[in-house]
Amino acid sequence: MSASVSPEQETRCRIAEALRAAGLRAGGCALVHSSLSSLGYVPGGATTVIEGLLDALGPEGTLLMPALSYEHVHAHQPFFDVLRTPSNVGVIPETFRLRPGVLRSVNPTHSVCGIGPRACDLLTHHQKDETPCGLHSPFHLLRQVEGQIVFLGCGLRPNTSMHSVEELVEPPYLFGALIAYRVRLVSGEEITLRCRRHNFAGYTQRYDRLAGLLKARELRTGRVLRAIAHVIECAPMWERALSALRRDPFFFVERSEAHP
Repeated sequence: MSASVSPEQETRCRIAEALRAAGLRAGGCALVHSSLSSLGYVPGGATTVIEGLLDALGPEGTLLMPALSYEHVHAHQPFFDVLRTPSNVGVIPETFRLRPGVLRSVNPTHSVCGIGPRACDLLTHHQKDETPCGLHSPFHLLRQVEGQIVFLGCGLRPNTSMHSVEELVEPPYLFGALIAYRVRLVSGEEITLRCRRHNFAGYTQRYDRLAGLLKARELRTGRVLRAIAHVIECAPMWERALSALRRDPFFFVERSEAHP
């Protein structure tokens, strides 16, 4: 490594190159799920990972990350502040949420953050939905822009986009109560949003079963530092997952051990 290149810059370049080799498209739209610890030691931590993702996508690309807040916002605490409510899905998305220029969609439990040319279009209309991952959500809209879903060291199970597929089928385990949330917007205005919660009581999500449905070009893998990355093409994922759910609404879940 050249003395003029910092460890952070060198690692950022390695991450970008590895992601492109794993199938991430420059100029595309990608929703990224991640685990920082899986990567091993990263100089600069989460910020370096985010910079590597942005480098891989390039200036014409759009980077999205889940900013889910269901642990902080629920029936007993039905308040969501778009600017201040933290996410609860790891240090990389929380660091991304706080990054200057990053936008956040308006949903009390399943918001998404994003930056890039298409971020505004993908995020702006989420608050129109009365479900976490409805027709106006970034999870639903990503397939319309030939988006990709990246799992960086976390396996295929934390696939929030699959909730959007499930919402079209409405399997028996999916929905819980309708809750009226108090929401503070970026402007400071407060509104009320009524949204159904997801339930899953007695069931464990098994979205890793997608691996048996997708073709090689639709699900690619590669190594990024010490982590395994999976890159899924969004459109064929929807096609295969919808077909599987319509045949068997319990295809992507299994009974929890506590609920035999």
